Amino acid sequence: MSKKMPPEFYQMLEEIQANDFVIVELNLYLNTHPDDAAAINQFNEASKRSMELKAEFEKQFGPLMHFGYSFSNYPFNWKDTPWPWQV
Repeated sequence: MSKKMPPEFYQMLEEIQANDFVIVELNLYLNTHPDDAAAINQFNEASKRSMELKAEFEKQFGPLMHFGYSFSNYPFNWKDTPWPWQV
């Protein structure tokens, strides 16, 4: 059973997902257009934003990723929030 989270949880998670979708699309584009400086700048800006969004999400709601990609508070809090695939 999944516990209900505040609206901010879902809003932030949706923003992370949308931003990461942009990163995937730019990555695919850059595979065939590696010299497009504007696209590289957009990719780097979106990547930086992704890191910021994820850090803010984790600060408020706990780890977003497992296996060493996210830190945990004490006590170990991976189990506290719904996992990303549960929302």
